Amino acid sequence: MEWRGRRGSNNIEDRRTSGRGGAVRAGGAGGLGLVAVVVIAMLLGVDPAQLLNGTDMGGTTASGTAQELTPADKQAGEFVSVVLGYTEEVWTKTFRDQLNRKYNPVTLVLYKGVTSSPCGSASGATGPFYCPGDKKVYLDTDFFTTMEKELGAGGDFAMAYVVAHEVAHHVQDELGILGKANEVRSRVSEEESNEISVRIELQADCLSGVWAKAVQGQIGAIERGDFEEALNAAHQIGDDTLQRNAGRVPMPHTFTHGTSEQRTNWFLKGLKSGRMDSCDTFAARSL
Repeated sequence: MEWRGRRGSNNIEDRRTSGRGGAVRAGGAGGLGLVAVVVIAMLLGVDPAQLLNGTDMGGTTASGTAQELTPADKQAGEFVSVVLGYTEEVWTKTFRDQLNRKYNPVTLVLYKGVTSSPCGSASGATGPFYCPGDKKVYLDTDFFTTMEKELGAGGDFAMAYVVAHEVAHHVQDELGILGKANEVRSRVSEEESNEISVRIELQADCLSGVWAKAVQGQIGAIERGDFEEALNAAHQIGDDTLQRNAGRVPMPHTFTHGTSEQRTNWFLKGLKSGRMDSCDTFAARSL
């Protein structure tokens, strides 16, 4: 993806040198947080449920400490800023053209180690996530390294897909979809809640595909192999693939993000149509 020398977003809150910390939690709303928890559990050889049963992962705490940014940190920050800028360009035009309404951009928080949010504290164990409480995306760019080295999902557009997916949750929030879905989730069984979560996540994948098509046609920043990188990332973070790679038999009733096939199919659906109305996972009889 072409991004160097492009305009970056002003809606970045960089906490990487501020030392703002808090209790480590697995909380958050939407996004890839659960994926990261499963990955960490896989690496540690523990049951992911042990990391998810409580809100504070056993009550441990960690304080953020001020850190000096490395050249790699600075480049990652610049990259995320440009990708966020691309989401602003695309969703501003898409909201206007397809919905006849205004898009309110999301703020993205960059941090290293631990930071706080209204959805609980963010850490390497929670991964990137969108918090409806303050309408911000939280991202430790070290997750990109985890994607490449532990998940086999490298490439700049794979990283862009992660950012786009989290911003897509903000799009859902702007449309009132996320709030309604999470309200229903709070009233139903765990298995039913998981089924709704899958539809939320697959819709975010589809919206990421809509965004990717616009990055190609509207912005002209797509390079050869970019879409394949995003599709590979979507495949690698499917619930069935993650559970299989952790040495477990996939258990569909525990899925919260969708299978690898579902995630790639819905991304492709948005990519091919370029339209938000093609992403209604809640009306779909079959995912």
